[in-house]
Amino acid sequence: MIETIDLLIARYGLLAVFAGCVAEGESAAALAGFFVHQQVFSAAGAFAAVFGGAFLGDMLTFLLGRRFSQQAFVGRITKRPGFGRALELIARRPATYVLLNRYVYGFRLVGGVAAGLSAIPAAKFMALNALSSAVWAVLFLGLGYVFGAGAEQVIGSELARHQRLLAALGVVAAAIVAGVVARGFMRRIGDR
Repeated sequence: MIETIDLLIARYGLLAVFAGCVAEGESAAALAGFFVHQQVFSAAGAFAAVFGGAFLGDMLTFLLGRRFSQQAFVGRITKRPGFGRALELIARRPATYVLLNRYVYGFRLVGGVAAGLSAIPAAKFMALNALSSAVWAVLFLGLGYVFGAGAEQVIGSELARHQRLLAALGVVAAAIVAGVVARGFMRRIGDR
């Protein structure tokens, strides 16, 4: 069973990381960094998957706002908490907004649609999104890699395959807890 799981991770793991990074993706990116440390993924392959997923996810939400602004599903997104504030921020500082939007946990969909509804040119958004995606990819891959080094110190240099999976689950659990804490913090800030 463990061999089958290892084979699936080696064969389809980067595709799963890419898909995870199209969505919020922090845990997928950190997990990819962990697997780079464990030499399951190459650093270049993990970076390409994380960067590509993050870039595509934000481009899709931008295009959703830009091309489908009159659709009901976009109207529902504009009614979410914080949407008005997002429009204010992007109107005042569009470049800063695009560069930092992905770092506000749980705000990526709203932020991308708000950017699409704004006056920011698509080419400028694309360039800023590429820069932000690259920095984000390096940051979260690095966090996962460092966690892998720490896990190796705790567990030992002979990290067996089943221990890899348990440590990877630990990375995911830690990322989920961090995301929940960050989301609560951001909600408290937004309520002020």
